Amino acid sequence: MESQSINSKNIYYPPGGILMWIIIFLELFTFGMALVAMVIYSKDEPEIFHSSRLLLNTTFGLVNTIFLLTSGFFMAKSVESFKAKNIKKSTLYLKLAMLGGFLFLLLKSFEYYEKMEAGLSIGYNTFFSFYWMLTLFHVIHVLVGLVILSSVYVGLHKKKSNLELEDFEASAAFWHMCDLIWLLLFPIIYLLF
Repeated sequence: MESQSINSKNIYYPPGGILMWIIIFLELFTFGMALVAMVIYSKDEPEIFHSSRLLLNTTFGLVNTIFLLTSGFFMAKSVESFKAKNIKKSTLYLKLAMLGGFLFLLLKSFEYYEKMEAGLSIGYNTFFSFYWMLTLFHVIHVLVGLVILSSVYVGLHKKKSNLELEDFEASAAFWHMCDLIWLLLFPIIYLLF
């Protein structure tokens, strides 16, 4: 019986490699536990959580959701084009994916500025403690994701590129994790309370 090669696609070797998926599951678990804690704390202070949630700009949250989902779509198209060996198209889609991430950070920075100007800092109340911790932790992930995507972009432009499909898929998996985390944060923080 022949042994299966590492490059073959099966459950033990998902796109991007098993290590990336372990990281993704750990990150999702961490955010999930923090969101559960937020919901538990909200039961003790329902009025504070509700009135604080009303101080958030839901439109900003929705627009940022659109930015990240669109960015994720372009990241998927970039990987698809890379697999088809269409580097020009892959590069274009990758730039559009990165643009979505930059637009997310730009709008989030404006939102943070508004909160700070209004005095709604991390110590304002329990709701805003969770808001700042969760959204800043997510922003850090988006920044790391953009660094990863930038390294892929550089790899695409090297004359003798040694960019592997697994590396490209790993970067895409990390980027999609940022999308997924935001899809958990947005409704719970901006809409639930």
